[in-house]
Order: sequence, then C-alpha cells, then structure tokens
Amino acid sequence: MTAYDQRGIGKLRVLIGLLVIAALVAGYFWAATKWSYASGERAGWVQKLSRKGWVCKTWEGEMAMVSMPGAATEKFAFTVWDDSAVEQINKLMGRRVNIHYEQKVGLPTSCFGETRYYVTQVTLVEEIQLAPGVVVPTLPAPGAPTAPGAPAAPATPPK
Repeated sequence: MTAYDQRGIGKLRVLIGLLVIAALVAGYFWAATKWSYASGERAGWVQKLSRKGWVCKTWEGEMAMVSMPGAATEKFAFTVWDDSAVEQINKLMGRRVNIHYEQKVGLPTSCFGETRYYVTQVTLVEEIQLAPGVVVPTLPAPGAPTAPGAPAAPATPPK
C-alpha cells in the first residue's frame, strides 16, 4: 500500500513542477510584453504598412526619415500591435508624422513582430524644421481645420 501512495505523490510532484514551469514561462512573456527597454519618438514619412505573417499576423511598417535636406534617407522599421494606431497611420500615410514607440527586448519568435520597435501613438507634424529657427509649414489636409491665427488659403488664385 505504501508503494502505491508514493507513486501518487511522485505524480503530484511532477504535476506541480510542470505548473510552476508553465507559470514562470507565462510570467516571462507577460513581463516581456508589458515592460519596455526604451521608448522614444521619431519623425518622418510612413511609406509602408502591411499585415504580414503565415500564422501570427502582425502589422509591419517602414518610415523614411530625413535629418537634413539633401541627406540620405534613413529607414525605420517598426511593428504595430494596436488597431487604433494602425488606423491613425493609414489616415496619415504620405504625410510627415511623429511616432511614439517602445523598444521591447527578449520576445522570442516573430509572432510578436519582426522588429523590436512597437508603435503606440502617431501624430501629424504641422511644420518641418530645416535648421534652427527655419521652418516650413505643411499644408493642411483638404477639409481640415486651420490653426487659430493662421491665414486662410485663398479660394481662387489671385489674378
């Protein structure tokens, strides 16, 4: 009878061990998705946004950044998890935007995204700074409200 009881206790220990390992793995994934190594902002023109993946579908994008006029374009690849951020990017595609991102490290596999940079927010950049004190205002989108105090665009070109 004691041999039978010890076999049951051994199975219980194995089951508890497996549950502890599963909890540790789940805790690791939770911490890796919630904690960010770094966060920041970048400005440029989003030139690509697509949903990719065979099994795990993620939104992958690419932004062209120019630091100074005439300089080579740098590309910034990013991943988007949030559907509202995807909608914002699609609305502002082709216009200069500022994106806020979080860099996450330690996420295994590409099921979480192809990059380490996860976009959380997108805002429109109203003016482009060429040099300190020199800015070029961008044209508002058709039908968009203008900034207070800004001159209204003429309805017809002057003759």
